[in-house]
Amino acid sequence: MFSQFALHERLLKAVAALNFVEPTPVQAAAIPLALQGRDLRVTAKTGSGKTAAFVLPVLNRLVDLKQKRVEIRALVLLPTRELAQQTLKEIERFSQFTFIKAGMITGGEDFKEQAAMLRKVPDILVGTPGRMLEQLNAGNLKLEHVQVVVLDEADRMLDMGFAEDVERLCGECPNREQTLLFSATTGGAGLRDMIAKVLNEPEHLMLNTVSQMNEGTRQQIITADHNQHKEQIVQWLLANETYQKAIIFTNTRVMADRIYGHLVAKDFKAFVLHGDKDQKDRKLAIERLKQGGAKVLVATDVAARGLDVDGLDLVINFDMPRSGDEYVHRIGRTGRAGNEGLAVSLICHGDWNLMSSIERYLKQSFERRTIKEVKGTYTGPKKVKASGKAAGVKKKKTDKKGDKKVVAKRKPTAKPKPNAPLASADGLAPLKRRKPAAE
Repeated sequence: MFSQFALHERLLKAVAALNFVEPTPVQAAAIPLALQGRDLRVTAKTGSGKTAAFVLPVLNRLVDLKQKRVEIRALVLLPTRELAQQTLKEIERFSQFTFIKAGMITGGEDFKEQAAMLRKVPDILVGTPGRMLEQLNAGNLKLEHVQVVVLDEADRMLDMGFAEDVERLCGECPNREQTLLFSATTGGAGLRDMIAKVLNEPEHLMLNTVSQMNEGTRQQIITADHNQHKEQIVQWLLANETYQKAIIFTNTRVMADRIYGHLVAKDFKAFVLHGDKDQKDRKLAIERLKQGGAKVLVATDVAARGLDVDGLDLVINFDMPRSGDEYVHRIGRTGRAGNEGLAVSLICHGDWNLMSSIERYLKQSFERRTIKEVKGTYTGPKKVKASGKAAGVKKKKTDKKGDKKVVAKRKPTAKPKPNAPLASADGLAPLKRRKPAAE
């Protein structure tokens, strides 16, 4: 029960009004320690309720502040606009019976309007690192009085190249008393380096191992001959699988647009989401999906984080993601909050080794599936190594131009006879041997 936590009565009132009864495992583990003021490093899968796990302690810290609101007191950094928007909504929901105000700064929004919002000095500022730094450099953002910093989806921020920006922003909060870092994956050396720099003797909470991240999601692979064959499989899945909403992931914007165009031509209610779309189009795509105006979203990895849509129960990886962590985040869009989901990855010849690497990272094997109506000729490599990767034929060495080197066998050189005539440089006439000079 949430009442077991030492939360302010106004926050408990909001929790009750939102029908939150039983805390999730990440909330039960993180909230008591965060309320004690400890720095936390938390690994928990998407859809596990980790937003409330940091929002409630942050609000509890600020709810009884007697000082007049003149400075920002809490900073929440996230990798994407979509995730920032959802986090802001959660803060507003839980703070509805308090006087705490929150604001948001992300790219893709009007810079001057954001500067005007900052002059009103929100208690909590939510945003993406890039735009935060722009406002900081413009002199519109003061962080000297920040008490607590939250880094949500920290692994993703590293993937997107925000490591230096995050460290700079944390450095601009010299009086912070607490730092909370959340991620869906363990992150690796880069994340360990950031933890060492910005956290102070943190408590480590590992709520899920990588192999447990998506236990509620069936994970399948279907082999395909080429991209056109993949498109046929996608259309068959969308026409025959039982699902409420689906998302199709590609690695490029060009491919996302291509698939979207073909789906619309086949009368599927679809939207496309990628980095070339402006903020208005991105909001429209997500809202249409949430409201049911579209059943299918085609997206690049810009949508892999921060997309929380009820009824999203089918994920199709048209292109395999480039890392195991990215795979975890993609399929984390389905099977959320205990619901079941289906994730299908389409595998061509060039995708096999990447797929097997992700299997090893997750320490599991994906279910192999064949659809007879759209069955192709490729079924996987003829031979595989112990690692699961394809066993290929060794390539011959090539020179810089790409031509195969032909190494000619050298003929053994004949030793000259003692008194044999020497050939001249032009090879036309033999040279006479000189007698050795007298000593």
